[in-house]
Amino acid sequence: MEQKIIEPRKKIKEGFIGQKRIVLPPNIRKKVVNNPIIKTFYLTAIGHYPKAANHDIERKLGSKDYIFIYCTEGFGYIHILGKKLLLSPNAYYIIPKNVSHRYQSHETNPWSIFWAHFSGEIAESIFNRFAEGNLTQVQEVPFVESRIRQFNLIYTLLEQSVAEKDMEIINIKLLNFLSSFIYYKEVNPDVYNTSSISKSILYMKKNLKEKFTVEDLAMQQNLSASHYLRSFKQKTGSSPINYFNQLKIQESCQYLYFSDMSIKEICAELGFSDQYYFSRLFKLITGISPSRYKKLHKR
Repeated sequence: MEQKIIEPRKKIKEGFIGQKRIVLPPNIRKKVVNNPIIKTFYLTAIGHYPKAANHDIERKLGSKDYIFIYCTEGFGYIHILGKKLLLSPNAYYIIPKNVSHRYQSHETNPWSIFWAHFSGEIAESIFNRFAEGNLTQVQEVPFVESRIRQFNLIYTLLEQSVAEKDMEIINIKLLNFLSSFIYYKEVNPDVYNTSSISKSILYMKKNLKEKFTVEDLAMQQNLSASHYLRSFKQKTGSSPINYFNQLKIQESCQYLYFSDMSIKEICAELGFSDQYYFSRLFKLITGISPSRYKKLHKR
């Protein structure tokens, strides 16, 4: 029997439909470094990659700048310090400078990301505020539409002018933009006082075999269903059941990739009584069927 050979997926560094990308030329960067107002913190590159299929970048020697990556759709991975970190919607990470790394979009559900490279005298302190001693911890923030508008404003201003005062405004706004992520808990204590949502997500992850309704999950956190639903959507941008289903499908990908379990066995392991429903949900989230995923990615 002729053996079918599956070609490895093509890696793409840059070049996506609808992408935005600006890299500061050396002469402008030199002026910024000598500007007393913004030399402590400044961007060197910025961009937005929507639905970045096959996006895959590796820097064995790391980058001279810090790299901020914020995922709004799909999934991706960051390989750093011996760890493989999952970046999901409403999660972000800052890659430290001079550290070997690789990042790539998910094979079937590629990420959409906003990103920026930054440097300056306080860049390390900004990174340390993000990491808080844990260099491999991805952070999550609730989706806020105004944050995207702020990013687009920064990008538009940079497109229009690199004059001295404009660069000052751009970099001050970028610092404010990053602060909206790093200091979100401190600036929005009302959201994080209801840490019940974080506890609920952890509860979901520990009980992937179960079937839950919104009422079940709300009761588990001693909240009314309406308050729980509103708080969950505010924090994650998703409904609880959709989020729970995404967690199940992510886990099923691990089984398909690393184990010899059949699809029927995986369904039973993850609490799906209807194999056809599982297959439809899997395809809706990943773009391909479980059997196709298994053939493409089985180790």
